Amino acid sequence: EFYKGWQAARPNQVGLTIGYSDKLAMAIYGGSDLFLMPSKTEPCGLSQMIAMRYGSVPIVREVGGLADTVTAYQPGTDIGNGFSFGSYNSHDMYNVISEAVGLYKDVKDEFEIIVKRDMAGDFSWDKSAEDYLRIYESIM
Repeated sequence: EFYKGWQAARPNQVGLTIGYSDKLAMAIYGGSDLFLMPSKTEPCGLSQMIAMRYGSVPIVREVGGLADTVTAYQPGTDIGNGFSFGSYNSHDMYNVISEAVGLYKDVKDEFEIIVKRDMAGDFSWDKSAEDYLRIYESIM
């Protein structure tokens, strides 16, 4: 009801869809530059991988599958495909969002490198199978 009231009060500024639409979801991913997923728990996480494929840089909490797929950007290195924070609190989340927005606004070329890295990422089952084979071979 809160969001319905907000949308009714600002119909030219706030959109609201209750339900799911593939077409709308893909438009949102494709139209965004940053994707916030501050999950308290996340056993898998597909949304951050979809966001990366569409060129939307993820901002995630370091938990579960989010920690497995999003590596924190480290300025001055070739490390990182997104932004992350460990503690489940608003201050840490705000600081990381500020860092991401600052890079987006002030260091566009570096931000674009992350976008390209994300879009080229391989989260396929073939890649996972190769990783598992490598682990099994190292054990034998």
